[in-house]
Amino acid sequence: MNSNLFKSILSAVLLTFAWPINGFSVLIFVAFVPLLQVLYNQPTKKSKQTTAFFFLSFFLWNLGISWWIWNASPFGMWFAVIVNSWLMTIVFMATRMVIQRLSHRAGLLFLTTFWMSFELLHLHWDFSWPWFQLGNVFSETTSWIQWYEYTGVFGGSLWVWIVNILCFQAVRGTSFELRKFAMVIVAIAIPICISLLVYSNHKPQNNPTIEIAIAQPNIDPYEEKFVASDIKQSKSLFELIIPELTPSTDLILAPETYFTEGFGAYMPNFLSSPLYQTIQDELDQIGTVQLMSGIQFYQVYTESTKTTSSNQFGNQWVDFYNSAFLSGTNPLQVYHKSKLVVGVETLPYKEVVEPLLGNIMLDLGGTVRSRATGSERSVFQLHSETKVAPIICYESVYGSFISGFVRNGAEFLAVMTNDAWWGKTPGHRQLLSYTKLRAIETRLPIVRSANSGISAVIDTYGEVTQQIPYLERGAMSSTITPQKRITFYVLYGDYIARLSLFISSLLLLLAIARKKLIFR
Repeated sequence: MNSNLFKSILSAVLLTFAWPINGFSVLIFVAFVPLLQVLYNQPTKKSKQTTAFFFLSFFLWNLGISWWIWNASPFGMWFAVIVNSWLMTIVFMATRMVIQRLSHRAGLLFLTTFWMSFELLHLHWDFSWPWFQLGNVFSETTSWIQWYEYTGVFGGSLWVWIVNILCFQAVRGTSFELRKFAMVIVAIAIPICISLLVYSNHKPQNNPTIEIAIAQPNIDPYEEKFVASDIKQSKSLFELIIPELTPSTDLILAPETYFTEGFGAYMPNFLSSPLYQTIQDELDQIGTVQLMSGIQFYQVYTESTKTTSSNQFGNQWVDFYNSAFLSGTNPLQVYHKSKLVVGVETLPYKEVVEPLLGNIMLDLGGTVRSRATGSERSVFQLHSETKVAPIICYESVYGSFISGFVRNGAEFLAVMTNDAWWGKTPGHRQLLSYTKLRAIETRLPIVRSANSGISAVIDTYGEVTQQIPYLERGAMSSTITPQKRITFYVLYGDYIARLSLFISSLLLLLAIARKKLIFR
């Protein structure tokens, strides 16, 4: 077998087995070394062959981690795998160009910063897919990365690249150099030691507690969820949750899109709707407890009032929202999901893609058209005046996005999700694992209601303290302590990525200018 072909495959294998929830995070520190050897050893003139090696490696890695998307959308899976693999390949090919025109050291600096710029892009553009942010790899070893409250996930990405580059330099020469290998050990050990120190010094605030009952209804989204009436779902929810309630219960948490009958609930009339009256009647019999739940809302417009996201139905225009609401308040507290799942809830660059593909990417139970989004990171205020961030499913992957809720006053995070689309695959476990990182970044407790699991409670250290297993119908009660704090990361956001974008842009411009000077 070709040496570079073997190294490309080896990198893919190491990256796959390093990733959550496989449990071998330490492999990430050497996973890119074989690919770096391909980058530096491949002859300059064989650019097509080099591109093929890089693409193969990233294709196998992407496929090995996100194959489970197939269960929800075969087209979506292939689209995500191929596009993301090409984007990663572009990062390495751009690095190859910088190495050729500047220097090897400049190339390594460019690779590190340009990769993090690519990760930053994936947080903000229409094809957003931050599943492969390198800092996510430590979500199962949270004791190593307690300093994420200062750096966020990009601190982990930087750590991965520093150690991989040091490992690459250590094995690059023909002779053994103890100093280089010692630097690798130090680069791994120092952040872990700092993390342990941060862990020991972190003390949650001793604020008044609140009691939350979390529901996991375990409704099959393909067979049951979108055919049952909302009134029936409401009665089923209270039958499930009432045994967990006490006189001290403040909040009932139900999962994403729990109420989705038909096109959803008409938002302007929701407070006077039979569904809301049924919910409120049940709550009034219990006491002062409130319900926070996922729901599908819709809003109707005319030709003159339609929005850019509206879908046409005859002479009317309709916006559909994947939303959350909090009962017992007037006006109703509502939040509309802002980070939509590409190919399921939104069609990226709709003007270009839809004429080519139609709605092929959007045919997933209950979602008849692309959805509209909210523009605010709204927080809900309970009767106790405690403020909670309503986070819906995929949004829990976005660190800087979640920080917006905290800056708006959130004292704990409530995640509502419906992870049953993917079946019993790594998908739902990876999403829960990533959610633990948000607890460290914000130092806020998290409660999570998942339709089919895994519902969980996560403390401010990023550790799961309670959970209901996947595919198990049930409920649980938890007492948490809301926190009134702003971490360094919440305050300053993805500053590491912004600095990386500046450095990589500068190096890229220098490399381009160098070519012009050569051929002048």
